[in-house]
Amino acid sequence: MDHGTVTRARRGLALLLAAVAVAGPLAPVAAAAAPPGTEAGIALAADRRTGSAWLPYWGDTEAAYQDALEHADQLHTVSPFWYEASARTVKGQDGAGNEGIIDGLHRAGIRVVPTVTETPGAEEMAGVMHDPKRRAAHVDALLEMAGSRSYDGVDLDYESMAETGDRATRERVRTGFNLLTRDLCARLHERGKECVVTVLAQVRGAGAPYDYRQLGQVADKVRIMGYDLHWSGGEAGPLSSKGWYEAFLRYATDAVPRNKIEVAFPGYGWDWAKGRRTRAGHLTWKEADSLRKRTGAAYRFDADSGTPHFSYRKDGTEHEVWYQDARGVAEQLPLLQKYGVRGTGLWALGFEDPDVWTALRGQ
Repeated sequence: MDHGTVTRARRGLALLLAAVAVAGPLAPVAAAAAPPGTEAGIALAADRRTGSAWLPYWGDTEAAYQDALEHADQLHTVSPFWYEASARTVKGQDGAGNEGIIDGLHRAGIRVVPTVTETPGAEEMAGVMHDPKRRAAHVDALLEMAGSRSYDGVDLDYESMAETGDRATRERVRTGFNLLTRDLCARLHERGKECVVTVLAQVRGAGAPYDYRQLGQVADKVRIMGYDLHWSGGEAGPLSSKGWYEAFLRYATDAVPRNKIEVAFPGYGWDWAKGRRTRAGHLTWKEADSLRKRTGAAYRFDADSGTPHFSYRKDGTEHEVWYQDARGVAEQLPLLQKYGVRGTGLWALGFEDPDVWTALRGQ
């Protein structure tokens, strides 16, 4: 992936969420009684909303922020893609910690759980996570970031460490990430904050560095990236497919409680130049739709995968574009319903077909 309210006592919120889980959905009159942005309002919003979304730090960030506000009734959480961790420190990207955005999302009743990516590769990260002192320093840095603003938790999107073909290293990453998330989630929970992990879909050997069963025990949410089945560095093809969703959902729901799972849909696509070894170009849905119309390409929909695509020529080179739109999301959502998963995610705000929100409303 290219990706509150000040530290107050949140134990009351945690108890309220637990009560909601036991009692079931709250009556509309009760939900209406809690003002957005208050502890009770955020808790009640979480009960009736099933969606989360990432907010990118690049591009038109204001439009992405307004996108979140416009669909606040469908979002329980927004994760600004703001931070990057090294072995011992966490640094912010451009615009990280924007309190205007944080406060605005809270006023809309949306929790703010910033995303942290990591720079160390598999071997270095495995060493950090297995060394108690280095792991503790890493956790401390994450907690310092979480307490620097009125954040509601942390989303760990650690993908670099998963990029290894060495089986022994992959196993050290898997067991090390278990140790890291165990420690981090426990300390976040002590502070009344959420612990979220974002993982690759685990199917046919992919996603092996993530121990779904253990993560499902310690984390509050496990976000599965339901995209990049075909990616920028590979062959052209759909970003996701019905069969792929079926496979990873079957495994995920056997390992993780269904109420903790979120499946994130793509709001973007890739543009492959045939016969060239260059990486595919990234396109938001709006850019893909505009390109298709501008080049006069026919809209095609692959029923097997549930994704649109088209082809065009530029400077004598044939291009193939696969992306996702509202029709595709509507085609794939029944797979989530089949496995009892209500949680959805979106990569990313400002990228998507606007009609996606209508499709998601029925989830």
